[in-house]
Amino acid sequence: MKTRDLHLTIRFSAPPATLYRALMSSRLHSRITASKAVIGTKAGSAFSVWDGAILGITLALAPNRRIVQAWRNEEWPADHYSIADFTFEPVSKGTRLVFSHYAIPASDLKGITAGWRAFYWTPMKELFEAAN
Repeated sequence: MKTRDLHLTIRFSAPPATLYRALMSSRLHSRITASKAVIGTKAGSAFSVWDGAILGITLALAPNRRIVQAWRNEEWPADHYSIADFTFEPVSKGTRLVFSHYAIPASDLKGITAGWRAFYWTPMKELFEAAN
């Protein structure tokens, strides 16, 4: 299977701790995506988001600085995982999120790119920037 990588940098006016918590909290993650999320909060723990359509394992955590997770879409081959790497960099009045998503099946790259923007970055901006 051919795979592709995605690299995005997104600026938020919310602090790194807020964004980190949004992605690692089952409650906040569910609110942002309007779907059920169950997320373990320690490295090595499993997670399930998008009502179970996405499954994975949190590989590494540096609180408020970095999240690395193995992600798997339920429609992908059983042994295929992609790696999502979120790095939160504090900047003046907010955060620069440096995001890389590795080993995405090439046929899914366009949809996954649009999905991150529509179902994560936009709602996070709406939720947290309205509060600032």
